[in-house]
Amino acid sequence: MSCTKCQSLPHISNKGGNVIISCDVAELCTKIGTIFENQKINFSHEDSQTLIASTEDFESFLYKLCQAHPFTKMEREGVRLLFLEHNQILTPMVLKEMRSLQKYKDLMGANELSSLITKGALTTHFQPIVDLKSNTIYGYESLARGVSDEGNLIYPDRLFKWAREGDMLFYLDRACRESSLKTAAVKNIKNKVFINFIPTAIYDPEHCLQSTVKWAAQLEFDPKNIIFEVIESDHVEDLDHLRRILDFYKSQGFMVALDDVGSGYSSLNMIAKLLPDIVKIDRAIIDQIDTNEINQSIFRAITQIAHENNIIVLAEGIERAEEVAFCSANGADLAQGYYFGKPNPEPIRKLN
Repeated sequence: MSCTKCQSLPHISNKGGNVIISCDVAELCTKIGTIFENQKINFSHEDSQTLIASTEDFESFLYKLCQAHPFTKMEREGVRLLFLEHNQILTPMVLKEMRSLQKYKDLMGANELSSLITKGALTTHFQPIVDLKSNTIYGYESLARGVSDEGNLIYPDRLFKWAREGDMLFYLDRACRESSLKTAAVKNIKNKVFINFIPTAIYDPEHCLQSTVKWAAQLEFDPKNIIFEVIESDHVEDLDHLRRILDFYKSQGFMVALDDVGSGYSSLNMIAKLLPDIVKIDRAIIDQIDTNEINQSIFRAITQIAHENNIIVLAEGIERAEEVAFCSANGADLAQGYYFGKPNPEPIRKLN
């Protein structure tokens, strides 16, 4: 069984036609008319709050309109557009497709993201995770990157901004999981691979995660070497839903990790309720921990609870030898951070 959420991507037409622009106030209509005049766009005034413009490429038309003037969000929400292809008839049903300029602005980012996903222009970088007892590489966190047509990297903050604005978290989250698995297979990684996922982007685990499970099996990964890591766990309001996701992963033989533990008031409660295989202590706790007594107390509390429940403790964001020394001496099993290595398209095979 499939759903439209899984199968369809947002799309802005690049065809030609007419654009009906309706403005909440006449001043906005005048401002847009001036923009059209400056850009030599053919248009006419229907009334003091309505314009009709012609374009040969609606997608380019939107980009020009948004770039021509720094509209405020309130102004963008006060301007609504309806695109009609050549020979398309205006009907009550078509009128329902009218959207605010703000919505189209959000969709433009989604359109960029949709193009990246469709073209397979997502890739993965790997950051080493170290076993503190053996001083060897335990595994890697896989981190998504987009690649523009010019070959430039597009970092996650931008990718996820587009996804949130265009209601595409599900698509991006799924594409990143699959890219992580495929790239790890190409790089012949035999260690553990940590793969991030956003729980709020998953509706029904058994359905929404079926492609991830399929790729893991098809690429012949040992399930116990795949660790699915919850990110943005502090934004999860439905813990029962998150538990169902984690239980599904565990039922398939995968491990699960909880990210950013210690950053929110509910972290200790979440550990007790979710019982992940690994907890990652937030970098804000690790920063300067060798001299910060409050953070030391938080660290020891998390470590004690974790070890009493057979949960592995990972200290993330380590950048200094002193932080390594404290974490190692006070119960951390694993560590991650720039001290050991930055995310890289080629995984580091041996520690310096």
